[in-house]
This record gives sequence, C-alpha cells and structure tokens, in this order.
Amino acid sequence: MKFILAIDQGTSGTKTLIVDELGKVCAKGSVPLKTSYLNNGFVEQDAGEIFQNVLSSVRECLAVFTNNGYSTNDIVSCGISNQRETFVLWNEEGVPLYNAVVWQCKRSIEICERLKSQGLQQTIKEKTGLIIDPYFSATKLLWLYENDDTVKRAITQGNAYFGTVDTWLLYQLTKGKNYSTDYTNASRTLFFNLSSLSWDKALLNEFGLSKLNLPGCHPSSYPFGESDFDGLLKNAIPVSAMIGDSHAAAFGEGCYQKGTAKATLGTGCSILMNIGNDLKYSNNGMVTTICWSTEEEVQYALEGVIVTCGATIEWLKTEWGLFTDSKHTEVMATSVADNNGVYLVPAFSGLGAPHWDMNRKASISGLTFSANKNHLVRAALESIPYQVKDVIIAMEADTKIPLQQLMIDGGISSNNFIVQLLADLLSKPVVNIGMADVSALGAAYLAGLQQKIYRSLQHLQQLHTDNRITYPSGNDKTAQWYEGWKQAVMNHV
Repeated sequence: MKFILAIDQGTSGTKTLIVDELGKVCAKGSVPLKTSYLNNGFVEQDAGEIFQNVLSSVRECLAVFTNNGYSTNDIVSCGISNQRETFVLWNEEGVPLYNAVVWQCKRSIEICERLKSQGLQQTIKEKTGLIIDPYFSATKLLWLYENDDTVKRAITQGNAYFGTVDTWLLYQLTKGKNYSTDYTNASRTLFFNLSSLSWDKALLNEFGLSKLNLPGCHPSSYPFGESDFDGLLKNAIPVSAMIGDSHAAAFGEGCYQKGTAKATLGTGCSILMNIGNDLKYSNNGMVTTICWSTEEEVQYALEGVIVTCGATIEWLKTEWGLFTDSKHTEVMATSVADNNGVYLVPAFSGLGAPHWDMNRKASISGLTFSANKNHLVRAALESIPYQVKDVIIAMEADTKIPLQQLMIDGGISSNNFIVQLLADLLSKPVVNIGMADVSALGAAYLAGLQQKIYRSLQHLQQLHTDNRITYPSGNDKTAQWYEGWKQAVMNHV
C-alpha cells in the first residue's frame, strides 16, 4: 500500500493527513497557528512560524501513523493546500522581509480606491478575472512597497522574492531549490493572466513592480520538487501537488465536470462552480478563477462569496439566547410549518455576492404577534439556502451552464433542515461526502494523480462511496418562500 502526505495550511492552523490508495485517512495531525490582528485592520502572521507550524503538524501526523503500525517508508508523495491570497516576501538568502500579510488584512483600502480612480477595473477584470479589493494580494504588496523602506529597497534592487503560502513552504521545504506556485494560487494575486496562464508584465509595470521576483507557474498536479521535511522522513518524497484551499475542497468533493459546484458552509460561504475549460466572466458580482488543473487540462470556475452564514446562527445563540447549542436549531425550525412570513436578511457586514451592497445592514421583516422564536430561528436557517440560491442563479445567468449538483462541506452541512431546503430550492441533488478535511483530501488526490497512484478522475469518483445525497422533496411551497426572500432583500432601505 502506498500513502500520500496531505498538508492543509490554513489561517487558523495546519492539518496534516496521510491518505492511502483507497482515499482513506490513516492518520491526522493538527496544530493551531497564531494570527496577529493589529490596528487599522492589519492582519499578519510570522512567516517562519507558518513553516514551523507545518513541520509540527507533519510530525504529529507521522507519530500517529507509525503508532498505528505503518511505516513512513511507504509514504511516496506529498500534496499541499493552503490559505489563499496570504503572501510572504523574502530576500535571496531566504530571510523574510516582513511578516506574512494575511488575506483578511484591510490595509490597502485606499490603494484600491486609487486604482479604481485610475480606471483599472475593467483591465484587471479582463486579465485576472478579479475585482479590485484588499482581499487579493497585489494591493497589500503595493502598500508594503509604498510604506516599508526595507521592502521598497529590496524590490527596487531586484532582491525581493514574492510567494503565496504554497510557494513559501515549497521554498523552505526544498532549501531554496524550488521556487514555484500553481495556477490557483497565482490566480488570486491580481497580476496573473487567466488567458496566458502566466504573470502579466503589463500589469506588473502598471503597479511599478516590474523588478519583483515571481515564482514559476504550473498546474496544481505537477512535480514541484522533493523534501524530507527537515529530516522527519528518512528519504525525500516528491511534492506532487499544490493548490489553494477552496479549490482543493472543490477537487476533493468531485467538482470535475462543468456545472458541478461546491459550497463551504461555515461562518461565511464560498461557492465555486466549475465552468469547464473555456474562460467566462461574470456580470453578476462573481470572480473568475482557476478551478483546478493537471498537466493535461485546466478547468476554470466562477466564485461567489457570501459574507454571513453560520455567523447568523451564532449571533442568535450568543446575543439573543434563543438556544444553547446550534444543533437544537434543526428541531426548532421543523417544529413550525413555515417561517410565518418572517425573513432575516443577514447583512451584518454587508451583503456579498451577487448583491455586493457592503453598506447594507441586517434586517428582520414580517414580525407579528403570532411569530415565535422558532419562526425566527427558522428564518435564520432559511437565509443560508436562499443566499446560495441567489449565487447559483447568478452563475447560471453568467455562464448559461445549468447546475448539475451541489457538493457541500463545512460545519453547517450537518443541519438536515438546511440541506433539504437547499435541494428543494435548487431542484438538484445536494451531495455531502461527510469529511471535514476535504481541502487536504483534494491535495492528496491531485498528488496521487501526478504519481499515478490514482489512475484517472473516474478512479477518484469511485472512491466517493460514502456520499450522503439529498434529493429535492417536491415541496411546492419552496418557490413561494423564495419570492418572499427576494422581496425582503429588495424592500430594505
């Protein structure tokens, strides 16, 4: 039996899995990572700590693996998934020039406004598929260039090396021998051209970053280099896959064909829809990105971000005290026949895709004396499928590609009321593979494909034997409820 080491380096920590030829997890290690939330919306992590965090997670996982009677000599490949948009700058000695700047960081809001005033939105959208937003790497890199003398000097002298987290880890793991990234991570920087699958020199010149050193760009499933993980393994193994975490989750869940989509239902929600190998742009507030890629093919995706999902349920628990455990909400919601006309629009931090009204405030409408707390809880739960439906409708309008099925993951995917309403609203099957660490699984699958441990996408699909599929129930009231939701979103002033 051959095994694959799968690393998922996330914002809050690193999870490491060891996966066998059948796609089963044989060992796991998980180590938390410190994030510094500073004034003015600055968010940073220590670049050295990120690497040490990965090594600690791998060490913990290997200990479990050997304690279970396995041999590390049978680990033949490694795949890495990582938090997206977060980046590191370092010099030719491999020493970081600044802390890692995290995707959540808002330091570049004014720079984004400046770029918009220069009329760059359309050019950037056409080349990168993205919108001008602090979320993506380039504007925060510009902030460092304009505000940190060490960074400015290094870039000007051609001695600054840029990398998203995958690149930084590869560089460290291979002792500086390999300096590469994959298309998914590159596609989140604001200077990667989706058509040519390469760095866009014209954009880099526009940003004043033409002397910045950038990694080689490759498919997600690719021979990136070899590492023994600082001696944790007796022999070096190939790093055969690198991919951003949302894309890794889509691949792990089986979004292999055009029209398949995945929704990660957590505090917020990221929806990725595979749109095939033709590049398409959104007129409805989505970004275009790479879904996944191998050396044989590249699949594109539309992505929609919903700002508030599970956070609404948490708010009702902590601020209103309507229940003590979010698991109780399913029973509360099903104890009433419907929402009694109550709608909760969870715009606590504005409304994301496809509305993009960031000045919007949350609202509760339709309250009468006949409404009780179960109706309010039901309205909160319903807001999650309604928002997903909004995004899917927009994606279908953008691409003319009908949704085939929706894969789901994340903590909320265990709520059967939400899952059933999703299936009914979309009139499509909703598939839950029932695995928490689906990003790591996706990285393992891509690494295994590159090493021929898994023969094909069809082979991978055969490994998904534990899927829980929820089919539409034929509830004829669902369309009426959704019309009420659309009114609630529109009517708020």
